Parts: sequence; structure tokens; C-alpha cells
Amino acid sequence: MPITFYGHHFSAYCQKALIAFHEHSVDHDLRKIDFEDPEIMAEFEEIWRLKRMPVIIDSGHTIMESSIIIEHIDLHHNSGHDLVPRDRALALEARFMDRFFDNYISTPQMTVVFDVLRDAKDRDAYGVNKAIDLLETSYGWLNDRVADRTWAAGEDFSLADCAAGPALFYAHWTHPIDRKYRHVHALRDRLMERPSFARCIADAKPYRHLFPLEVEHMD
Repeated sequence: MPITFYGHHFSAYCQKALIAFHEHSVDHDLRKIDFEDPEIMAEFEEIWRLKRMPVIIDSGHTIMESSIIIEHIDLHHNSGHDLVPRDRALALEARFMDRFFDNYISTPQMTVVFDVLRDAKDRDAYGVNKAIDLLETSYGWLNDRVADRTWAAGEDFSLADCAAGPALFYAHWTHPIDRKYRHVHALRDRLMERPSFARCIADAKPYRHLFPLEVEHMD
């Protein structure tokens, strides 16, 4: 029985979880979240009162939060490649890097985007500048961290890369990654070529008009 996936193809956190689905070739039925559709939102609220994507229902069990969904898929639908390493030290690094991408790339990236969506009188220039400063600092730290790595947490594609792909993809649109951070660019390029994330990029392409910032090259 396919897993029910509540989310949207353009959402970074939904893509993060979907990468794990694609890595393990797991079937799912998408229930597309549309915040303007009262019917789907009422259904979604019944499942998860906070109404934050993604959420999945697997054999009657409801699982929230992208990192937990990935661990669930890796545990229960594993096709042979562990996204969470079995070695505890390697697993700790993968989980740490997952949190890094969520907290220090995705969160400030979304701060900048969501500010544009507000009424002009409610915008927060100070908060946006702080978010951009955090992105820039994070790019520099990450450039050093991955200098001798193939993937975000080491030599194997992992939970960390599920987070890294969408985070870096949209961050480059929001606050372009300077070319001096060549290791970050190299990682981003490898992630975009990974079939699981390439599929997410392709599925999200019809919704690019939803991105509120002007982007010279959406790649």
C-alpha cells in the first residue's frame, strides 16, 4: 500500500524527505497542500494540528518532520543503502550536518523569502540582514567542512545530503553563493546531478513562478 505524503513539490523540506523516497524507490501518493484550499487544509489539520509539511501516513502511522520521515523510510523501507549510517560516529556527523543545513542554510534562506511575502509595513529589514549575514557565514564554514568530502557528511550519500540538496539549491537563488566558495558549489552541483534530487528539481519546475524573488538564473 503506497504511503500517503502530505506536501508540495516546491517545498524544500518536502523535497528533503522525497529524496529519501527516491533513494529507496518507495511509492507514495501525494496529497498536495494548497493553503488556499479549505478542504485539503481541514484534512491536513486533522492529521497534524500545526499544519507544517511534510507529513506521511504509513500503514496507519503518522510521521511528521522531514528528518524523522527520512529516518523512518531508512528504517522501514530500506533498499540496501543506509541514509543514516550504522556506524554511530558517522551517524552523528550525518545528523549534525542535517541540523546544520536546516538551521543555518534553510532557516535564514526562508527568512529572506518570507519577508518579501509580507505587507511592506510588516517587513523586517534588520531580520533580513541578519539572515543574509548568517547565510554568508554558513557558506564559508561549509566550504571548509566539505573541502575533502564527496558528500555533505563524508564519502557516502546520507541524511545530510537529503537536507543539503534543497537547502543549497534555494539558498543560491536567495543569496547567491560566491564563487570563492568553490567546494560548496561543487557539492551543490553533485547534489543536483544525483538522480533522487534531480527528480525533485524536475517535479518542482512547474512551480518556479511561486518564488517571490527575482533570480537571474534558476539553476
